[in-house]
Amino acid sequence: MTRQTDSASGLLTELWRSWAERGAQLGPDDWSTPTRLPGWSVQALFAHVAPDPAMFGQLRGALTQEPAAVTGGAEVLRIYNRPGGVAHVAAPVVEEQARQMAEALSPKELVDRFAVEGPEALAGLADVPPTAVVAHPMLGTVTFGALGELAVMEATVHLLDLIAAVGGPPPPAAALAATRSLLADVPDPVAFIEAATGRTDGPVLPVMR
Repeated sequence: MTRQTDSASGLLTELWRSWAERGAQLGPDDWSTPTRLPGWSVQALFAHVAPDPAMFGQLRGALTQEPAAVTGGAEVLRIYNRPGGVAHVAAPVVEEQARQMAEALSPKELVDRFAVEGPEALAGLADVPPTAVVAHPMLGTVTFGALGELAVMEATVHLLDLIAAVGGPPPPAAALAATRSLLADVPDPVAFIEAATGRTDGPVLPVMR
């Protein structure tokens, strides 16, 4: 494996371990605690982020020799969050899927997804380099590395949502740094620099829904 693959895989495994540890410490009432995402309980949040072992098998089956149309996580976010993009039009569907999954899986089953099933499935893709190309229903073709960057960001951002709801230590420092860098890469660089240094009040944030 290359360093980029090792980095994303290692960060995901560490993040999933954090999720599993939090879940193992939650009491029965904690799972129904509302989060700062309107309509989302802690259990729905776990269900949304929980790795699905079947998805990893689908990724291997979707490998293609076609060139990649999308090669970075920031590019994925730009596509998803543009006006009319999937982050906007599919949001209600994503929310409903999370609720249905939360009803279908017990807290223990959700914790096992993070502690055992997800890491084992990810290890099964250890031979896939970040430059490998995957056929994707919304992106056309995308590199495996770009999907890894996105997965790290999602697990980190939603871990912050979980912490805001039930407390706990912060996400791993490396995951925070990777997520910060990815999100900073989404907006136009000049617009971001000028906004970050107080030289403009133009709307730069948020960069994702």
